[in-house]
Amino acid sequence: MNLIKYLFSSFVLIFFLSACGKKKAEETNQTSDVIPVKVIQINQEAVGQSIHASGIFTTEDETYLGFKIGGIIQNILVKEGDAIKAGQLLATLNLTEIKSQVQQAQIGVEKAERDFKRAGNLYKDSVATLEQFQNSKTALDMARQQISVLKFNQNYAEIRALKSGYVLKKLANDGQVVGPGTPILMVNGATNNWVLKVGLSDQDWASVSIGDQATVAIDTEKDQNFSATIRAKSEGVDPISGTLWVTLKTNGIPAKKIALGIFGKANIQPKKKTNAWVIPFDAVVEGNENEGFIFITKDEKTAEKIRVKISGIAHGKVYVTQGLEDVKGIITSGNAYLNAGSAIKIIR
Repeated sequence: MNLIKYLFSSFVLIFFLSACGKKKAEETNQTSDVIPVKVIQINQEAVGQSIHASGIFTTEDETYLGFKIGGIIQNILVKEGDAIKAGQLLATLNLTEIKSQVQQAQIGVEKAERDFKRAGNLYKDSVATLEQFQNSKTALDMARQQISVLKFNQNYAEIRALKSGYVLKKLANDGQVVGPGTPILMVNGATNNWVLKVGLSDQDWASVSIGDQATVAIDTEKDQNFSATIRAKSEGVDPISGTLWVTLKTNGIPAKKIALGIFGKANIQPKKKTNAWVIPFDAVVEGNENEGFIFITKDEKTAEKIRVKISGIAHGKVYVTQGLEDVKGIITSGNAYLNAGSAIKIIR
């Protein structure tokens, strides 16, 4: 009997100790799952953010040349980089179709002249009315105007250089069918009025203005930056490149160091301020130059992962323009160990 009581007491003790150990282990596991983090408060502010862009040197008088009428390209007589002289023939259209149109119009003029002469004689003999005579005169005038237009177009079925310069781009090839005004060649003048033309994103283009200051670096002068000013800004998307652009007038670069197509890098300082949240680089757990992810907490107990739009990164700081509208604080330390919904403990 005593033995049974002893065994029962031992069993109860073991069960109690086991339950206590299990409860303690669960508490330890729960505590270890809580990740200590640091949280900082954020506010939106107006910042002047520099814009980095690249492009090539060209002149301010670059021009797209095309045919006045559509047709099949017969010959393009120049290639990229060629020097050209004012009045030089650069490209021609196949004239078979337009010559046929001119011949048909000439036949129409001859017929209208005969009709007008016949109507005049009949009117003198009182056989034709005045209205018939006037209608024949109108038909003759219209036929003459038509052939005048066709001959004018025939004369412009070719491209000639407006002034001396260089061929920058060849945008079509022999045998290609093109419409009226389609760009065929891009040329510029033979001047030393060099500018750096750079492409910008929609947001960067909207934030810069004519007169904004910049610095420019070129490969031929690696250890030196040159001052520059935004001279012009595109009014729409470039029809060839599909981008928005600005041109920068540089100062101090020796003319012998610049040539057509030389690559340049620009650092633009817009006068216009942009509203953005400035957050530490370490707060971003993943992303790229346009967007990223950060962790926030609303109840100070759990972490929430959100997407933000990034406008730029500089000097260890990230400029966020969208995604933090209703957020007061972000997690900056311990976020490498977090997942969405992770339990956290804020370190004050």
